[in-house]
Amino acid sequence: MTKITVKNLDIGVGAPKIIVPIVGKTEQELVNEAEFLTQIDFDMVEWRVDHFQHVDDIEKVKQTANKLNSIIGHKPILFTFRTANEGGVYPASVEFYINLNKQMIKSGLIDLVDIEVFTGDKYVEEIVELAHQNKVLVIASNHDFDKTPPKEEIIARLRKMQDLGVDIPKIAVMPRSREDVINLLAATAVIKDKYAHTPLITMSMAGKGAISRVVGETFGSDLTFGAAKNASAPGQLDVKDLRYILNILHKSLA
Repeated sequence: MTKITVKNLDIGVGAPKIIVPIVGKTEQELVNEAEFLTQIDFDMVEWRVDHFQHVDDIEKVKQTANKLNSIIGHKPILFTFRTANEGGVYPASVEFYINLNKQMIKSGLIDLVDIEVFTGDKYVEEIVELAHQNKVLVIASNHDFDKTPPKEEIIARLRKMQDLGVDIPKIAVMPRSREDVINLLAATAVIKDKYAHTPLITMSMAGKGAISRVVGETFGSDLTFGAAKNASAPGQLDVKDLRYILNILHKSLA
Protein backbone atom coordinates (compact mmCIF):
# COMPACT_ATOMS: atom_id res chain seq x y z
CA MET A 1 0.00 0.00 0.00
CA THR A 2 1.16 3.51 -0.81
CA LYS A 3 1.37 6.09 1.93
CA ILE A 4 -0.15 9.46 1.06
CA THR A 5 1.16 12.71 2.48
CA VAL A 6 -0.83 15.94 2.37
CA LYS A 7 0.29 19.05 4.27
CA ASN A 8 2.74 16.92 6.29
CA LEU A 9 -0.04 14.50 7.29
CA ASP A 10 0.94 10.88 6.57
CA ILE A 11 -2.14 8.81 5.74
CA GLY A 12 -1.78 5.04 5.66
CA VAL A 13 0.66 4.59 8.53
CA GLY A 14 0.16 4.42 12.28
CA ALA A 15 -3.11 5.19 14.00
CA PRO A 16 -6.09 6.32 11.91
CA LYS A 17 -6.06 10.05 11.24
CA ILE A 18 -9.02 12.06 12.51
CA ILE A 19 -11.27 14.06 10.18
CA VAL A 20 -13.56 16.62 11.81
CA PRO A 21 -16.57 17.90 9.83
CA ILE A 22 -17.82 21.47 9.81
CA VAL A 23 -21.45 21.91 8.80
CA GLY A 24 -22.33 25.59 9.29
CA LYS A 25 -25.15 27.05 7.21
CA THR A 26 -23.68 30.55 7.06
CA GLU A 27 -20.19 31.90 6.55
CA GLN A 28 -20.10 33.19 10.12
CA GLU A 29 -21.16 29.82 11.52
CA LEU A 30 -18.38 28.15 9.52
CA VAL A 31 -15.83 30.71 10.69
CA ASN A 32 -16.92 30.10 14.28
CA GLU A 33 -16.55 26.34 13.83
CA ALA A 34 -13.12 26.76 12.26
CA GLU A 35 -11.95 29.01 15.10
CA PHE A 36 -13.20 26.47 17.62
CA LEU A 37 -11.16 23.80 15.87
CA THR A 38 -7.94 25.71 16.53
CA GLN A 39 -8.32 24.50 20.14
CA ILE A 40 -8.86 20.86 19.12
CA ASP A 41 -6.42 18.04 18.33
CA PHE A 42 -7.42 16.71 14.92
CA ASP A 43 -5.76 15.91 11.58
CA MET A 44 -8.06 17.02 8.75
CA VAL A 45 -11.20 19.12 8.36
CA GLU A 46 -14.11 18.20 6.11
CA TRP A 47 -16.25 21.06 4.87
CA ARG A 48 -19.71 19.61 4.28
CA VAL A 49 -20.66 22.30 1.83
CA ASP A 50 -24.13 20.89 1.15
CA HIS A 51 -25.16 22.49 4.47
CA PHE A 52 -24.00 25.96 3.27
CA GLN A 53 -26.91 28.26 2.40
CA HIS A 54 -25.00 29.85 -0.50
CA VAL A 55 -23.74 26.62 -2.02
CA ASP A 56 -25.30 27.59 -5.35
CA ASP A 57 -23.08 30.69 -5.55
CA ILE A 58 -19.60 29.49 -6.48
CA GLU A 59 -17.98 32.84 -5.69
CA LYS A 60 -19.41 32.79 -2.15
CA VAL A 61 -18.21 29.20 -1.77
CA LYS A 62 -14.71 30.24 -2.81
CA GLN A 63 -14.82 33.30 -0.55
CA THR A 64 -15.77 31.14 2.42
CA ALA A 65 -13.16 28.52 1.55
CA ASN A 66 -10.57 31.28 1.54
CA LYS A 67 -11.61 32.36 5.03
CA LEU A 68 -11.46 28.78 6.28
CA ASN A 69 -7.96 28.48 4.84
CA SER A 70 -6.86 31.58 6.72
CA ILE A 71 -7.97 29.98 9.99
CA ILE A 72 -7.23 26.26 9.62
CA GLY A 73 -5.39 26.05 6.31
CA HIS A 74 -2.37 24.50 8.02
CA LYS A 75 -4.51 21.33 8.17
CA PRO A 76 -5.71 19.49 5.05
CA ILE A 77 -9.17 20.61 3.91
CA LEU A 78 -11.51 18.02 2.41
CA PHE A 79 -14.30 19.51 0.28
CA THR A 80 -17.49 17.43 0.36
CA PHE A 81 -20.85 18.07 -1.23
CA ARG A 82 -22.90 15.12 -0.03
CA THR A 83 -25.81 14.47 -2.36
CA ALA A 84 -29.33 13.90 -1.06
CA ASN A 85 -29.15 10.31 -2.33
CA GLU A 86 -26.33 9.58 0.12
CA GLY A 87 -27.39 11.56 3.18
CA GLY A 88 -26.85 15.16 2.10
CA VAL A 89 -29.21 18.06 2.74
CA TYR A 90 -29.27 19.93 -0.60
CA PRO A 91 -31.01 18.43 -3.66
CA ALA A 92 -28.82 19.01 -6.70
CA SER A 93 -28.48 17.84 -10.28
CA VAL A 94 -25.49 15.83 -11.40
CA GLU A 95 -24.43 18.79 -13.56
CA PHE A 96 -24.44 21.12 -10.54
CA TYR A 97 -22.56 18.58 -8.43
CA ILE A 98 -19.82 17.97 -10.97
CA ASN A 99 -19.39 21.65 -11.84
CA LEU A 100 -19.11 22.66 -8.17
CA ASN A 101 -16.44 20.05 -7.51
CA LYS A 102 -14.51 20.96 -10.65
CA GLN A 103 -14.56 24.67 -9.83
CA MET A 104 -13.28 24.03 -6.33
CA ILE A 105 -10.58 21.65 -7.53
CA LYS A 106 -9.27 24.43 -9.79
CA SER A 107 -9.56 27.09 -7.07
CA GLY A 108 -6.42 26.12 -5.16
CA LEU A 109 -8.41 26.36 -1.93
CA ILE A 110 -8.85 22.67 -1.10
CA ASP A 111 -6.53 19.71 -0.59
CA LEU A 112 -8.94 16.81 -1.11
CA VAL A 113 -12.32 16.36 -2.75
CA ASP A 114 -15.01 13.72 -2.16
CA ILE A 115 -16.76 12.26 -5.21
CA GLU A 116 -19.53 9.70 -4.81
CA VAL A 117 -18.59 6.64 -6.81
CA PHE A 118 -22.13 5.96 -8.02
CA THR A 119 -22.22 9.35 -9.72
CA GLY A 120 -20.90 7.36 -12.67
CA ASP A 121 -17.54 6.04 -13.83
CA LYS A 122 -17.16 8.77 -16.47
CA TYR A 123 -17.67 11.56 -13.95
CA VAL A 124 -15.38 9.97 -11.37
CA GLU A 125 -12.61 9.57 -13.93
CA GLU A 126 -13.04 13.21 -15.02
CA ILE A 127 -12.77 14.40 -11.40
CA VAL A 128 -9.72 12.22 -10.75
CA GLU A 129 -7.90 13.52 -13.84
CA LEU A 130 -8.67 17.17 -13.08
CA ALA A 131 -7.87 16.80 -9.39
CA HIS A 132 -4.51 15.21 -10.01
CA GLN A 133 -3.65 17.92 -12.55
CA ASN A 134 -4.30 20.43 -9.75
CA LYS A 135 -2.56 18.45 -7.00
CA VAL A 136 -5.83 17.66 -5.21
CA LEU A 137 -6.43 14.18 -3.78
CA VAL A 138 -9.66 12.31 -4.45
CA ILE A 139 -11.75 10.34 -1.98
CA ALA A 140 -14.35 8.18 -3.71
CA SER A 141 -17.25 7.45 -1.41
CA ASN A 142 -20.36 5.35 -1.01
CA HIS A 143 -22.91 5.61 1.83
CA ASP A 144 -25.75 3.25 2.66
CA PHE A 145 -27.96 4.60 5.45
CA ASP A 146 -30.40 1.69 5.22
CA LYS A 147 -28.31 -1.46 5.48
CA THR A 148 -24.94 -3.18 5.28
CA PRO A 149 -24.28 -4.91 1.96
CA PRO A 150 -22.78 -8.41 2.01
CA LYS A 151 -19.05 -8.62 2.66
CA GLU A 152 -18.22 -9.48 -0.95
CA GLU A 153 -20.20 -6.49 -2.20
CA ILE A 154 -18.32 -4.14 0.13
CA ILE A 155 -15.04 -5.56 -1.17
CA ALA A 156 -16.20 -5.17 -4.77
CA ARG A 157 -17.18 -1.52 -4.28
CA LEU A 158 -13.86 -0.60 -2.66
CA ARG A 159 -11.91 -2.38 -5.39
CA LYS A 160 -13.94 -0.55 -8.05
CA MET A 161 -12.97 2.76 -6.48
CA GLN A 162 -9.30 1.82 -6.62
CA ASP A 163 -9.68 0.77 -10.24
CA LEU A 164 -11.06 4.23 -11.06
CA GLY A 165 -7.78 5.74 -9.89
CA VAL A 166 -8.91 7.50 -6.74
CA ASP A 167 -6.50 8.15 -3.89
CA ILE A 168 -8.68 6.95 -0.99
CA PRO A 169 -11.76 4.70 -1.28
CA LYS A 170 -14.44 5.22 1.38
CA ILE A 171 -17.54 3.27 2.36
CA ALA A 172 -19.98 3.90 5.22
CA VAL A 173 -22.83 1.52 5.94
CA MET A 174 -25.66 1.14 8.44
CA PRO A 175 -25.61 -1.97 10.65
CA ARG A 176 -28.80 -3.78 11.55
CA SER A 177 -27.05 -6.45 13.60
CA ARG A 178 -23.72 -7.28 15.18
CA GLU A 179 -23.04 -9.51 12.21
CA ASP A 180 -23.24 -6.46 9.93
CA VAL A 181 -20.50 -4.74 11.91
CA ILE A 182 -18.36 -7.87 11.76
CA ASN A 183 -18.87 -8.10 7.99
CA LEU A 184 -17.76 -4.50 7.49
CA LEU A 185 -14.61 -5.07 9.52
CA ALA A 186 -13.92 -8.37 7.77
CA ALA A 187 -14.30 -6.76 4.35
CA THR A 188 -11.90 -4.01 5.39
CA ALA A 189 -9.32 -6.56 6.47
CA VAL A 190 -9.62 -8.48 3.20
CA ILE A 191 -9.13 -5.34 1.13
CA LYS A 192 -6.19 -4.22 3.23
CA ASP A 193 -4.46 -7.61 3.19
CA LYS A 194 -5.11 -8.66 -0.41
CA TYR A 195 -5.97 -5.75 -2.66
CA ALA A 196 -5.19 -2.33 -1.25
CA HIS A 197 -2.70 -0.07 -2.97
CA THR A 198 -4.25 3.04 -1.41
CA PRO A 199 -5.30 4.05 2.09
CA LEU A 200 -8.93 3.24 2.98
CA ILE A 201 -11.83 4.68 4.96
CA THR A 202 -14.50 2.27 6.16
CA MET A 203 -17.08 2.59 8.89
CA SER A 204 -20.21 1.08 10.31
CA MET A 205 -22.51 3.89 11.38
CA ALA A 206 -24.68 4.65 14.43
CA GLY A 207 -24.03 3.46 17.96
CA LYS A 208 -23.99 -0.19 16.97
CA GLY A 209 -21.10 0.42 14.59
CA ALA A 210 -19.09 2.82 16.77
CA ILE A 211 -16.39 0.19 17.36
CA SER A 212 -15.47 0.43 13.66
CA ARG A 213 -14.42 4.06 14.15
CA VAL A 214 -11.61 3.16 16.58
CA VAL A 215 -10.18 -0.17 15.37
CA GLY A 216 -8.91 0.99 11.99
CA GLU A 217 -5.28 0.31 12.80
CA THR A 218 -6.12 -3.35 13.37
CA PHE A 219 -8.57 -3.89 10.49
CA GLY A 220 -7.25 -1.45 7.90
CA SER A 221 -9.19 1.82 7.92
CA ASP A 222 -6.72 4.71 7.77
CA LEU A 223 -8.98 7.64 8.58
CA THR A 224 -11.93 8.12 10.91
CA PHE A 225 -14.42 10.89 11.65
CA GLY A 226 -14.85 12.62 14.99
CA ALA A 227 -17.30 15.32 16.03
CA ALA A 228 -16.18 18.64 17.52
CA LYS A 229 -19.20 20.95 17.64
CA ASN A 230 -21.48 19.12 15.24
CA ALA A 231 -21.60 15.58 13.90
CA SER A 232 -22.19 14.99 10.19
CA ALA A 233 -23.25 11.34 10.46
CA PRO A 234 -24.73 9.04 13.11
CA GLY A 235 -22.27 7.43 15.50
CA GLN A 236 -19.42 9.94 15.34
CA LEU A 237 -17.51 10.07 18.62
CA ASP A 238 -16.34 13.25 20.32
CA VAL A 239 -12.95 14.09 18.81
CA LYS A 240 -11.19 14.28 22.18
CA ASP A 241 -12.48 10.88 23.24
CA LEU A 242 -11.62 9.48 19.82
CA ARG A 243 -8.01 10.69 19.99
CA TYR A 244 -7.63 9.26 23.49
CA ILE A 245 -8.89 5.83 22.42
CA LEU A 246 -6.83 5.77 19.23
CA ASN A 247 -3.67 6.64 21.16
CA ILE A 248 -4.25 3.85 23.67
CA LEU A 249 -4.88 1.28 20.94
CA HIS A 250 -1.84 2.45 18.98
CA LYS A 251 0.40 1.97 22.03
CA SER A 252 -1.00 -1.50 22.58
CA LEU A 253 -0.15 -2.45 18.99
CA ALA A 254 3.38 -1.07 19.10
